[in-house]
Amino acid sequence: MACTFVVDRDGALLLQLRDDKAPYFPNVWGLPGGAIEAEETPEQGAARELWEEARLRVDDRLRLFAQQELPEQARVKNYFYGATSARQEDVVLGEGAAMVFVPAAEVLDRPFTPGTAEMIERFLSSREYASLT
Repeated sequence: MACTFVVDRDGALLLQLRDDKAPYFPNVWGLPGGAIEAEETPEQGAARELWEEARLRVDDRLRLFAQQELPEQARVKNYFYGATSARQEDVVLGEGAAMVFVPAAEVLDRPFTPGTAEMIERFLSSREYASLT
């Protein structure tokens, strides 16, 4: 599994509200991302999912931030990050109920998929995030 921290010029983070059709954790917030296909690397999967779900790409390249073991789901989540010059009006919702850039100070005020809030908190206090803002 791969997902992406996409940071805009103002330091806002792109979040997805999962819809009620999501097979796992419907109606909660998460990051753009999903399953990695057999022929993909995690980085390629993260880029593909970002394109499918928001029609966005990062300006440079995706970089690995962290991996998170989720034993209760028998998964490993790969978290990538990258900056974008895209704005909210450039986002084309391809999956979910909403895909929005949220100011960093407001990000954690919502319910998230398991493990996501902890990783977001860690990312927002990291040197990687600071390097993008």
